[in-house]
Amino acid sequence: MSRSRSTVLGRPRGFDTDEALERAMRVFWAQGYEGSSLADLTGAMGITKTSMYAAFGNKEQLFRKVLQRYTQGPADYFDAALEQPTAQAAAEALLRGSVRTSTMPEGFAGCLTIQGALPACDENRPVHEALVQFRNDAVERLEQRFGRAVDEGDLPGDADPRRLARYVMALAFGIPVHAANGLGRAELDEIVDQAMSCWPSRS
Repeated sequence: MSRSRSTVLGRPRGFDTDEALERAMRVFWAQGYEGSSLADLTGAMGITKTSMYAAFGNKEQLFRKVLQRYTQGPADYFDAALEQPTAQAAAEALLRGSVRTSTMPEGFAGCLTIQGALPACDENRPVHEALVQFRNDAVERLEQRFGRAVDEGDLPGDADPRRLARYVMALAFGIPVHAANGLGRAELDEIVDQAMSCWPSRS
């Protein structure tokens, strides 16, 4: 019989790992990677450092698990946006999702993938590079979606998928910065409205 995921060496961990990850995500989201101490994390998670290491590994490993949870939770709008029937709908869904996630009522303004990496000392360079790669992968996936739209005639034949993807993602990653600076959802939605009014149309 296999051991339960909630046990360590056959003994119950005594805490909900999903809830602990959720709380760690909130700390990283609010304070960034470097700004989140082990004391902050374990205090929010309600566990000891020993339990944290046993369940999640070190701080970097914990953050990587949190990042996965973030992409499957608050930031799951990205995958859903790519499934929209048109490139314009995909871009708008992505930008609206960025607005919603950056202005959640829980008060976590901004984006974990942006705030989590700034600043980055040499010791934390692997986390910084992982987040850079995360954002680059998002641009590449969106470029592929727009490339398909060009092939299908959904976008004009002279549209540049890479340039358009970079433009949309620059907005998507910029929205959380403005949210962290105090812009509300209505104001951020106006930015999306402006962007969509400039969307390339088929001739």
